[in-house]
Amino acid sequence: MRLIKEDGKQAGIVSLKEALTYARDVGLDLVEVAPNAKPPVCKVMDYGKYLYEQQKKQQEAKKKQVRIQVKEIKVRPKTDENDLQTKIRHIKRFLSGGDRCKVTVFFRGRELAHKEKGLEILERIAKDLEELAKIEQAPKFEGRTMFMLLSPLAKKK
Repeated sequence: MRLIKEDGKQAGIVSLKEALTYARDVGLDLVEVAPNAKPPVCKVMDYGKYLYEQQKKQQEAKKKQVRIQVKEIKVRPKTDENDLQTKIRHIKRFLSGGDRCKVTVFFRGRELAHKEKGLEILERIAKDLEELAKIEQAPKFEGRTMFMLLSPLAKKK
């Protein structure tokens, strides 16, 4: 087997017995790095320390991950102008924070006869937010609700 010492230098091709003896003398572990190579490659290292460093790298990578949430705003077909402007401000805040936003229009009772009002509201919101967001999912009607999904535009660098 090919042996790599703890400092990264190659010790050449040695027998398993010699490699184990060397690792024991140095007080470290003998780890098989490439078992499919001809001859197999083994490295002398502190295996516990190696596992600890790998775990730390994974934790750092996980910290830097960005989780995108889907925020939801609910409106009704009879939502007044001022209330609608407030909801649009909330949506702008969500989008600028990097989150996606689901805008839902709820219909109750006879409001279902006027689905076009819900569509108008969703189109108006999309028009007001066209510089901040793109429509990820077009307005869609399911049961008593109509919704669309907005996602933030890619930031220009």
